[in-house]
Amino acid sequence: MTKSSNVENLLEIEPHNQAIISFSLNAIPVAKRWEKAPPILKRIEAAKKVYQAGYEVRVRIDPMVPVDDWKSSYLRLVDLIFENLAPERITLGSLRGLQSTINGCSDRSWVKYLRESSNWGKKIDFQTRLAMYSTVFDYLRSEYNYQRVGLCKETIKMWNSLKMNYKQIRCNCTF
Repeated sequence: MTKSSNVENLLEIEPHNQAIISFSLNAIPVAKRWEKAPPILKRIEAAKKVYQAGYEVRVRIDPMVPVDDWKSSYLRLVDLIFENLAPERITLGSLRGLQSTINGCSDRSWVKYLRESSNWGKKIDFQTRLAMYSTVFDYLRSEYNYQRVGLCKETIKMWNSLKMNYKQIRCNCTF
């Protein structure tokens, strides 16, 4: 799992069938605001390189944040991904924060999106998460006929609401 765009060392390794490369991506406005990592387009370019070299590539879109115009921002991210590669798997997750994380950070501007408590700390409210996941799932299915999607740290209620079987979890962390 990486947010790096430096993949040159991976391209030198042969064969490419002994590693799974997973890229953490986010909507461009979210990444610009809160991530200290290479820009999204650079990460997608890196993912394309290892994909073209024959590596299994997965994508994790997490933490999704309901910023202004989130729908078009996340659908644009999906388009950027599929313009460059077809990931083996995509995992979606939403913004969450343990109280210790919230207390320890200097920029708490993202905390305003957290409205529910859970086993994973505070989360975005259920209906907003459902809308975000449904939007991306529906778009992946309708535009790219893509079905290999999982959720990260979500409730059984969410899995059921999306008509997904949590017992068949297919996230980036599982083989």
